[in-house]
Amino acid sequence: MSQQDAVLGEQQRQLEPMPEDWGRALAVVAHPDDLEYGAAAAIAEWTTAGREIGYLLVTRGEAGIDGLEPGESARVREAEQLASAGVVGVGDVKFLDHKDGVIEEGVALRRDIAGAVRAFRPELVITLNHHDTFGGVAWNTPDHRAVGRATLDAVGDAGNRWIFTEQLELEGVEPWGGVRWVAVAASPEPTHAVAVGDESVERAVASLAEHRAYLTALSDQEPAAYARSFLVPAMEQVGERFGGKRGVSFQLYPR
Repeated sequence: MSQQDAVLGEQQRQLEPMPEDWGRALAVVAHPDDLEYGAAAAIAEWTTAGREIGYLLVTRGEAGIDGLEPGESARVREAEQLASAGVVGVGDVKFLDHKDGVIEEGVALRRDIAGAVRAFRPELVITLNHHDTFGGVAWNTPDHRAVGRATLDAVGDAGNRWIFTEQLELEGVEPWGGVRWVAVAASPEPTHAVAVGDESVERAVASLAEHRAYLTALSDQEPAAYARSFLVPAMEQVGERFGGKRGVSFQLYPR
């Protein structure tokens, strides 16, 4: 079998349903809007079902709008992210203040993410695509790659009491080895999916549209129209590998 045939076979493989036997999840991404472009409809489904979700933003998106200087961009984008999270039922949103655009993958980033995992104690951790590309079509950003990879590593760090011991001694948190899966949104190699109903689709569209300043700088379309034109076709495309059910896909790593 050629490599091309193998890739085509992988793209045609049916997606499995995401696990449902969990109650708490922490989503870790680089920028405001990252979750809204990938996972918000699934998060709306989960919060409606009574699951508790927290957001951890590694930056405040200060380098994301060309027409706004970084301090003002950070202020605007933080406010947009808080509003966006509220649309899908998430009230716990924290920011780490790493520098947007130049996030450094390494021990410092792992330490911060591990500390958040230890504090929140999730069973599921969600992050964004850590691969080099989005399906071989568009090159991924260094921030996405760094945060996704660091998140996968930090989940293991969080459970090891001999790593980042200062968190246990000074911050009063305990090791947390209870993460059972890491789910990567917008991955070019998805394995699982979550079916999303009409209400969750609408909440996802409204959630992305809350990033009004960012989307206005990005497109001439009205934010809600832009959000719908991007999200709905993507969710319908997932259905082609998920029994015809509109959904959000993830690459799932069991721990």
